[in-house]
Amino acid sequence: MWHRDSDRYRMFTRRALMLGAGQGILLTGLAARMYYLQVMESDRYRVLADENRISHRLLPPPRGLITDRFGAPVAVNRQNYHIMIVREQAQDVRRTLEILGQIIELGPDTIERVERDVARRRSFVPVTVRDNLTWEEVARVGVNAPDLPGLIIDAGRSRDYPEGPHLAHTLGYVAAVSEKELTGDPLLELPGFRIGKSGIEKVYDLALRGSAGTSQVEVNALGRVIRELDREEGDSGNTVVMTLDLELQRYANQRLSNKESASAVVLDIHNGEVLAMASHPTYDPNAFTNGISHKLWNSLVNNEYAPLSNKAVTGTYAPGSTFKMCVALAGLEAGVVTANQRFFCPGHLDLGNARFHCWKRGGHGWVDMHDSMKHSCDVYYYEISQKIGIDRIAAMANKLGLGELTGIDLPNERSGLIPTKDWKEIQLGKRWQGGETLISSIGQGYVLATPLQLATMVARIASGKAVKPHLTRDHVTAEGITSRANEEFPELQVNRAHLARIRDGMNGVTNELRGTAHRSRIDIKGMEMAGKTGTSQVRRITMRERQTTGVLDNNDLPWKYRDHALFVAFAPVDNPRYACAVVVDHGGSGSGIAAPIARDILIKAQELKSARPGISAANIQSTAQLSHPSQTDREEEG
Repeated sequence: MWHRDSDRYRMFTRRALMLGAGQGILLTGLAARMYYLQVMESDRYRVLADENRISHRLLPPPRGLITDRFGAPVAVNRQNYHIMIVREQAQDVRRTLEILGQIIELGPDTIERVERDVARRRSFVPVTVRDNLTWEEVARVGVNAPDLPGLIIDAGRSRDYPEGPHLAHTLGYVAAVSEKELTGDPLLELPGFRIGKSGIEKVYDLALRGSAGTSQVEVNALGRVIRELDREEGDSGNTVVMTLDLELQRYANQRLSNKESASAVVLDIHNGEVLAMASHPTYDPNAFTNGISHKLWNSLVNNEYAPLSNKAVTGTYAPGSTFKMCVALAGLEAGVVTANQRFFCPGHLDLGNARFHCWKRGGHGWVDMHDSMKHSCDVYYYEISQKIGIDRIAAMANKLGLGELTGIDLPNERSGLIPTKDWKEIQLGKRWQGGETLISSIGQGYVLATPLQLATMVARIASGKAVKPHLTRDHVTAEGITSRANEEFPELQVNRAHLARIRDGMNGVTNELRGTAHRSRIDIKGMEMAGKTGTSQVRRITMRERQTTGVLDNNDLPWKYRDHALFVAFAPVDNPRYACAVVVDHGGSGSGIAAPIARDILIKAQELKSARPGISAANIQSTAQLSHPSQTDREEEG
């Protein structure tokens, strides 16, 4: 019996020991695990816990500034006061908004929009009521704050363009991000974030954006902000320095302001810097910063003079007689004509059963290259074009910058068109005709160019180098800025003596009697310009009109059927520095309308460069009075 009890006791003891050992092992494992979690992994789990209560939010960085070549700010960030409403604090949102509408301007559409936004969001999330409050409006709302529960006045930044319409087409504007522009960058999803939509603002948008800052805020389980724990401001975007001379830009706009539609470009031929680029009519880019109204947008879009279009780079025009320099240079380079060779102009040239007229009905008689350019004789260029053909003319035009993109740092540039035999075969499925070569030789037919291309053409003729225009003084990217200072343009690969012949002909246009632009010459010593007039038709003149009523004067035609007026030039004649192109849409006479504008702009450019005290705005105005359009101007010009 005793032995049996002893066996039972030993068995119980062993089981107790085994159970105790198991429990000990479990407790030891639990203790070890707790030690691992509480001590070894404490930092990791502290972060995880913080992430449940700390929200990391992006802070929009200040957008980079844009200045003119001398540092004058043309695109800045100004303080912007906006008013927001919080539903849970306002209680009766409609009532609060109605009271607010009696204090500041608040239309019915705004009230409806705010009510929709409030309904879609959580009760504690602020909803913007109105942007761009003036200080007076802020003060009125502040005084009435006790009667406006739930309203918050906040200060932010918005884009501002101090020069307004003067630089609208080159600067462009910023606006809210659209759905299709969301690229996964969280910065673009921030409420109210703006990106570049056109102009320099669009081309250099990534560089101007900067990098976002961060804010750490403590939130509760519903996401309500309790307090801000930490803030790190972002880095502002790069400053973009433009090549534009603000004073010259203002002046160019002023000279175009009395025209329905026009454009002007001024280049520094040594480095390709665009000193002025004006397009008229223009618009105020500030209207787009915080959302343009439908009424204003429709008025801009439906305006027949196209104020939203930068005509300097997107407007394509038949270059008219300004194209004759390409034809003459192509003839010299091909060796089919010499500068002294003369052709007889009876006022027309017959090809097959077709007659091609010179602008001067009685003809110019015997003319060489200098006189043909000076008097803008059409028949002379008909003769040359027959000898060299359209393909060699096109090759020279391309070399001078026509028919291809210049690469200007602006969006939506158009390449114009320089036709060839292959082009017509591919695009139109028809063979090239000899008469089309004649028409092309005087810058009509299929030939199209932008004002910027025409200015580039003149810059290349004046310098002998493959000048490429640009609008910023440095290369700007999101990664940084590199200087253009040591960049040089390659030689044009055109005989320098031939270029001198073309420049000599351009000098005759402005500075010799009976030159088509002699009335618009610059008679200030050392500032003289050399140029070429152009008048391009936009309608077909029938044989019946020529034989019966005579060619109708531009003033007798509706605006959209009048000729385009063009003028290209460089100055000074003896040491070229500036190239200029002016196009006045449906302006009529190039010599009477476009040439005086180019003359005044080139005077201003040289005046600003030399800063000579003897030249004033009064001198320019008095010179301008010598060049009102006249019948003589039209008769002397092709």
